Amino acid sequence: MTPPIRLIFLGTGDFALPAFEHLVDSGQQVVALVTQPDRPQGRKQEIIPAAIKKAAEARGVPIFQPEDVNAQESLDHIRALAPDLLVTAAYGQILSADLLTIPRLGGINLHGSVLPAYRGASPVARAIQNGDTTSGVTVIRMTPRIDAGGMIAVAETPIDPDESAGELEARLARLGAPLMADTIARLSAGEVPIIPQDQSKVTRAPKLRKEDGLIDWFRSARAVHNHVRAMQPWPIASTTWFPRPDSSREPTRLIIHKTTVVDGAGQPGEVLEADGDRLIVAAGEGAVRILGLQLVGKKPVSAAEFLRGHRVQPGESLGRDER
Repeated sequence: MTPPIRLIFLGTGDFALPAFEHLVDSGQQVVALVTQPDRPQGRKQEIIPAAIKKAAEARGVPIFQPEDVNAQESLDHIRALAPDLLVTAAYGQILSADLLTIPRLGGINLHGSVLPAYRGASPVARAIQNGDTTSGVTVIRMTPRIDAGGMIAVAETPIDPDESAGELEARLARLGAPLMADTIARLSAGEVPIIPQDQSKVTRAPKLRKEDGLIDWFRSARAVHNHVRAMQPWPIASTTWFPRPDSSREPTRLIIHKTTVVDGAGQPGEVLEADGDRLIVAAGEGAVRILGLQLVGKKPVSAAEFLRGHRVQPGESLGRDER
């Protein structure tokens, strides 16, 4: 019987959690979790440990949180743990060649796309933003280049037309957990085929910025809907509500949580309906019905709740001069 291999798991984001829990709970020899240092979060800048750190504590897995995983003291610490394999997912730092040479089996990474599409920090959001209908996960051999290693295993799944990036990412994380376990079992038993990525098909998924959330109403209704889905859970889609010029109200920023595509025509950003539970806004082609939204600093509400408390009138506009 092949002895269990010694794993070090490197992960920080929620995408890494199912794979980490699956490996530990299925009896893999995870000798340490390497995760990013705890950071201040939210308006109150509270220090909140990542969910994966809490999971490691609950399971008695030793935790290492270096500022720089490639620093000499980090390399010495990891070398002392004598890992056979590094396993990474949503860690947040690039691993150096020196680090990857420590374990005899190198490193593998779980990525949230079917590579070579969407290399980078935001593969799930960019796939939804671009209107893709399928996605998946890929286990790759780690190299110092971002998401460029050879492919070991792939699993695909359809994207629901109303699914948010957060919802899809959670599904992909669960899809990838057993795929990682299977890959590790194959590696421990011997060599596995590694397929080079087709360089001619590489696309990028750059990290999201706060300003990426701004809605461009000149795009089609479908593109606006995809944008709203892609910006969940961060940075969240937003726009500005401009009352009529004869109104005493000031322009107000709105955070848009949920939409759907409907028939309608008007100037991009023009409010076509604002009655009952129907808040409909024209896009560059077609129209968007806003289902869930919030004012900055307030809780999210349905369109019906919002319209009961705020007088929105047809002919007013969203996003004027924001393009």
